[in-house]
Amino acid sequence: MNNVEKDRRHTSACQESTHTTPPRWPARAQRLLDASFTQCATSLREPLRQCLAKCEQQLFMLAERARLPAEQQDCLVSRQRVLQDRVLFEQRFASRLQAEFNHLSRSAVEKSETPAVKPWQSLELLDTLEQECSMAVEQLGIRGESRHSEVLQDLGYRIAVLMGAPPLEASTLPLGPHALARAFHETSNELKLPVGHHLLMLQSFDQHVIPSLAPLYEAVNALLLGDGILPQLRSTPLPRQLSQHRRGTPEIATEAADAASRKSVAAQGDSIEVLESLRDLLAQQRAHHGSNGAEPAGRTASEDELQTALGALQHHLAQVTDKASREIRSAQRLREELLAQLNVDKPGGALHTELSGEQNDTVELVAMLFEQLGQQLKQGGDAQALLGDMQLPVLRMAAADHEFFEKNEHPARQVLDAVAVAASEWLDDNDDATTRPLAEKLGQLVQRVNQEPPSTGLYTTLLADIEHHLGLLTRKAQTAERRHVEAAKGRDRLDQARRQAADMIADRITQSPPDGLLRTVLDRAWSDVLALTLLRHGRDSDPFKAQLAVTDQLLGLLPIEDPLALQMEVMAGLQQIGMHTQEASQVTRQLLGSPHVPQAPSVQNGKPSPPGADTTKTPDSPRYPSIQHPRHEAVFANNSSPGTAPGIIDLADRLQRHQRLGKHDDDDIRSTPDITASSLSPQQAQIHSRLLKVPFGTWFEFLDPETGKRTQRKLAWFSPVSGNILFVTRRGIRGNPMNLCQLACAIADGQAHELSQQNDSMLDRAWHNLTHSLRQGAGHPRASKHESERP
Repeated sequence: MNNVEKDRRHTSACQESTHTTPPRWPARAQRLLDASFTQCATSLREPLRQCLAKCEQQLFMLAERARLPAEQQDCLVSRQRVLQDRVLFEQRFASRLQAEFNHLSRSAVEKSETPAVKPWQSLELLDTLEQECSMAVEQLGIRGESRHSEVLQDLGYRIAVLMGAPPLEASTLPLGPHALARAFHETSNELKLPVGHHLLMLQSFDQHVIPSLAPLYEAVNALLLGDGILPQLRSTPLPRQLSQHRRGTPEIATEAADAASRKSVAAQGDSIEVLESLRDLLAQQRAHHGSNGAEPAGRTASEDELQTALGALQHHLAQVTDKASREIRSAQRLREELLAQLNVDKPGGALHTELSGEQNDTVELVAMLFEQLGQQLKQGGDAQALLGDMQLPVLRMAAADHEFFEKNEHPARQVLDAVAVAASEWLDDNDDATTRPLAEKLGQLVQRVNQEPPSTGLYTTLLADIEHHLGLLTRKAQTAERRHVEAAKGRDRLDQARRQAADMIADRITQSPPDGLLRTVLDRAWSDVLALTLLRHGRDSDPFKAQLAVTDQLLGLLPIEDPLALQMEVMAGLQQIGMHTQEASQVTRQLLGSPHVPQAPSVQNGKPSPPGADTTKTPDSPRYPSIQHPRHEAVFANNSSPGTAPGIIDLADRLQRHQRLGKHDDDDIRSTPDITASSLSPQQAQIHSRLLKVPFGTWFEFLDPETGKRTQRKLAWFSPVSGNILFVTRRGIRGNPMNLCQLACAIADGQAHELSQQNDSMLDRAWHNLTHSLRQGAGHPRASKHESERP
C-alpha cells in the first residue's frame, strides 16, 4: 500500500506541475503538451526505479570488491544516499523534465530575439572531471538518438506543428534522449556523489532507461496522431511494388530467397559461428585420434523428440535420491541415457532413433563444460552435487537456444555460474549450520529448473532470486566484518596502551620493588586500569596523572596524604576493569591494610624520619591508618562480611585467574611460539616487508599440513605497529589469530600464499579450458587468450 500511495502522490504531483507555469500556447496545444509530459513521467517511473536499483547493486558490489577501506566506505556512503533519496530523486527528475517542457515554451519566444553577445567575465581552467561527466551525458543523448531516430523524427515534426515552428531536432525535444540525459545528470548532481559513482549512475541510465524509450515515444506519437496531428506523416518511404511479372520470375524468387536466407543467418549473430567452430574442433579432435564419428544408421531425432527425451530423463532422475545420480555425467553416459529414452517404447525390430551430428556435438560440449567446472570445485562437496543436478536442464537450454554458446549474458550461463560460485564459496568453504538456508535455497532453485521447461524467462527469474539471496548474505557478512575490524582496532589500541602502562609500572618497580599481593595487583589489574585511562584520556591528562600518583603512593614513592581517598581511588579503578564491588573492596582492604605495603617517608615536626625508623608503630600513627576514618569503615562494612574475608593467598589466586581487560580465551595471539621481526630469516623478512604493503581485502589460501585441507581467508585488517592481523571468512567470521611475522613464516614454508585477483568468472575459466583442451586434442598450437576465451 505504501508504494501505491507513493505512486499516486508522485503522479498527482507530476500532473499538478504541468500547470506551474502559465500556458503560452492555444488550449489544444497546451493540453497535448501537458498530456505528453504526463505520459512521459508515468512511462519513465519504472525504468528509473530499475536504474536506481541496479546502481545501488553495483555500488554494493564495488564496495565488496574494494581493496582499500576508504574506497569501500565511499561506495557504501554513495549507496546509502541512493537508497535514502529514491523518492526525492524521482520527484526532482520529474521537475527537471517539466523544466525541459517549459524551456520549449521559452525557446520559441527567445528564438525570434537576437541573442546578445555576453562578454567574458572571467577565465578559468577546464575541470577534467566536469568535462568527463559532460561528455558522458552527450554520448548518452547521441546513443539514444541513434537508437530511436525514426520515431524521434516523427515526434519532432508533430511537436513542431503544435508550436508552429520548423521541425525540431532530437537534441531540442523536451522528451528526447538529450533532454532526459541532462535531467538525470542534474538530478544526480544533487546526491553529491564522487565522479566515478556519478558516471556509474549514467551508465545505469544508459542500460535501463534509454532502451525503454521506444514505447514512450510510440505512445506520445499515438496520442498526437489520435488528436489529428499529421495523420499522413511517414518518416520512411513505402517500398515500391514489384510488377506481377517480376514477382513470378523464378530467378528473382530464388535471389530473394537467398537474400532472406543470408539475412536470417546474419540475424542469428555469432552464436551459430561459435557453435560451428566448436564442432569443427571436435571433428578435428576425433580425426586426430582416428575416431571419426560415423553417420547415424537410424532415423535422427527431431528437436521436439530430443526435448521430450531430456524431459523424461530429468523426471526419472528427480525421483532418484542416491548420490550417484547427482554426479556430473560424462558425454558417453549422457548419450547412452538419451538414446535409451528415445527408443524406450520401440519394438525390437524397429528402426532406432539416433542423435544427429549437431545434437551429439551439443551433448558432448555441454558435458565437457560441466567437467571443466567440476574440476574447479571441491570433490564430493555440495557444489558438485548441485552442478550435477543442473546438467540436464542446461543441456535442454543449450539444445533449444544456440545463443547459450555465444552470449556471456545468457541467463542460463549466468545462473550456472552463480550456482557454481555460490556453492563453492559459501557452501563448500563452510561446514556449519549457518549455511543451511543457502543450501536449501539453492536446492529449491535447482529443483525448480528441473521441473519447468527451459526458457530464458525462467532463468532470468532464478538469477534475480539467487542474486537477491546472495546480496543479503554479503551484506550480513560485511556487517560482521566491520564489527570485527572495529573490535580488532580497539584491542590493538588497548594492547599498545597496556604495554605503555606496563613499562611505566616496570620503571617504578625498579625504584621500589614490591612483593606479595601488591606485585600481583600491579601486574594483573592496576596495569589494565592505567591502560584504560590512557586510552580514554591520554597520557598528559589529569586523570592519568592522578592514577600514576596512586601507583607511586602504593609503591611508597610518594607519601599517603589521604588514606581514604587512596582507597577509594584504588577501589574505583579496579571496578572500572570489571572487578565486582565486593572483590574490589576485599583487594583494597587487604592491600592497604597489609604490612607489605611500603610507606613513604613520613614527615614529623617538619623533618623526614630517619631511614629504618618504624613509622607505623608510633602513638600518633596507628599500624593501619586507613581504617581509622568512620566513613571508610561504613563503606567497606557494606561490601564485606565479618569473618569471611579471604586471605592474601586466596586473593592473589583470584587475581591470577581474573580475565584481563579486553581479553578472551580465543584472543590470545601468542598461543603459538612468539615470532619477532628480528628472528626472521632474510627470505621471511623480505616477505614481511612485502606484506606491510598488501591492501586490505586481499585473499590468502592456507594449507593444513596435517589434513591437507585448503581454506581461503580475507585479510580484513592489520596493524603495522603491532603486526596483529585480522582474517575473516567469506561470511565475516573471524579466523584464527595471527600476526605478520607468523604469516611471513607460513608463506615461506609453503603453507600459505596470496591469491591473485581473478577478473574472469568461474564459467569463463571453464570455457577457456574447454577450448584450450579441444585445440590441444586437435593438434593445434596454443591459441591466443582472446581466441580461446571467445565462448
